[in-house]
Amino acid sequence: MVVNLKAKKQLISRVTKVGINRIKFNLENLDEIADAITRENIRSLITADKIKINPIRGISRGRSKAKKEQKSKRGTKPGSKHGKKNARLGRKKKYISKVRSLRYRLKISKKHGDITNKVFWNMYKKIQGNRIRNNAHLRELLNEEIKKKNQ
Repeated sequence: MVVNLKAKKQLISRVTKVGINRIKFNLENLDEIADAITRENIRSLITADKIKINPIRGISRGRSKAKKEQKSKRGTKPGSKHGKKNARLGRKKKYISKVRSLRYRLKISKKHGDITNKVFWNMYKKIQGNRIRNNAHLRELLNEEIKKKNQ
């Protein structure tokens, strides 16, 4: 005799707080499950292993882990590089990181009192106009300004 146990599954899902798809019935005990009407009866059937609740099925990270490992093994020596230098790290990103580091160094110099406000803004505008090449170049210019100030 085929019994519709959809309502029982809904009741079990409310009792156990799991989804309907995770609930599995033992096919030999379908009559007992059909007779169970109270929550207490259902709990006793679960403890007697007549009703089983499947574990949560997660999303496997296996493929992504393997891909990440494979990527880390790939070389970054000249023979493995393709494309221009700017294709790997864009000009704009390079410029932004350079400007930020120069402005930070300039800010520290002003904070220590090495340079005046006028010199600070003069250098700031040079950084903005890409007149200062790198941190070493900025250091040279700052040393010149400090020497002028001390004379």
